[in-house]
Amino acid sequence: MEVPAGQDGIQQLLLAEQEAQAIVAKARKAKAARLKQAKEEAEREVAAYKAEREAEFKQKMVDNSTSSQEHMAHLNAESDRAVAAIKESINNKKEDVIQMMLKQVQNVST
Repeated sequence: MEVPAGQDGIQQLLLAEQEAQAIVAKARKAKAARLKQAKEEAEREVAAYKAEREAEFKQKMVDNSTSSQEHMAHLNAESDRAVAAIKESINNKKEDVIQMMLKQVQNVST
């Protein structure tokens, strides 16, 4: 039983179409696998970057906290020195101010 010549060409075309469909399906699967792999790799990179940035942020918070505490201690010491200087100035000039006030009170114009 021989296949007519026209039928042989059709069979070859059908086989070629099936092969092409298999190649396309294989390529689609490979592409989907590559996309999935790329997505997973990107997610890992994002997670690593996020962890790195969070660690930097936490370190900066610790550094700023220490810096803020040092700054507050410096400001408190400076304020204490200023208050002490004012109190000393008051004590040094207290007697002069009392004498000046007494002089003004006693010097009444009539």
